[in-house]
Amino acid sequence: MKILIPKALRRGDVIGLISPSSTCAEPEKIEQAVTYLEHNGYRVKTSHYLNRSEHDPEHTDRYKLHDLHEMFADQLVSAVFCLRGGAGATRILDRIDYGLIAANPKILVGYSDITALSLAVFRKSGLVNFSGPMAATELYAPSSYTEEHFWGILTDPEYPAALRNFQEHPISCIKSGSVTGRLIGGNLSVLSSLVGTPYLPSLSGSILFTEDVNEPAYRIDRMLSHLFNAGLVRKCRGLMFGQFSKNPADEHREYRFDKMFAYYANRMHESSPVMTGLSYGHIKELMTLPVGARCRLEITPDHYAFGVAEQVVSR
Repeated sequence: MKILIPKALRRGDVIGLISPSSTCAEPEKIEQAVTYLEHNGYRVKTSHYLNRSEHDPEHTDRYKLHDLHEMFADQLVSAVFCLRGGAGATRILDRIDYGLIAANPKILVGYSDITALSLAVFRKSGLVNFSGPMAATELYAPSSYTEEHFWGILTDPEYPAALRNFQEHPISCIKSGSVTGRLIGGNLSVLSSLVGTPYLPSLSGSILFTEDVNEPAYRIDRMLSHLFNAGLVRKCRGLMFGQFSKNPADEHREYRFDKMFAYYANRMHESSPVMTGLSYGHIKELMTLPVGARCRLEITPDHYAFGVAEQVVSR
């Protein structure tokens, strides 16, 4: 598969906003996000059906596809930012014009439910895209850490050579090792739903990263066992667990999650490093990660280094 990388963002570029998942119940956040992007020197184009929803999924899906295709076809748009996650992106995967996307490679950003779109776009077009903050969930009022990573990786080809974790997110080394592989991942619930479909990229030789929110330990265990039983995770070169936000009803969560992650780490190849604590997930301090890019991971109990091994945006 030919790997495509988008051009880096420059001040004055046009950013398109789309809503391929759920709608935002607080439209003032959309306005704040637009103001924030414009304050940073960019022009914003809101899609025709942005944040529009109907009870009939057939109509809603038609709106989502129209806006996605329109933004990639528009030669004036340099980047496409998603509004928020939620649900619904998986429904449109079989009707996306991936040839259009491949012919017009540009920055695409989103996470959570957007994991479905992100992985499908890379699998079908080869376009490196970005699992990171969205307009109505982070960019209306981003933290300084989220800001730095977001603009750094989208505007500076040299920036992601070393991606540092947020200082208050402790990293734990479950298995030591040093590997290079394509970075594949996203939200665990969404990723696991793509198993058996033509929209999940190959995990062979990859560094897999994942996170989830409000899922009890037994459901995370079930999803991880599904990936292992499908023969997918053993093919990975490394495994990075992000932030698994707490479920209030999940007693002894930290102990159960630690034991569970160690269990699956032991089922990996002996040379595959495994870590927890990556600054990625449904959190305020969110790292932006390049899906499909070749990355390096080095982890020992005393050392951690993570970064891209090739450019993810071009000048």
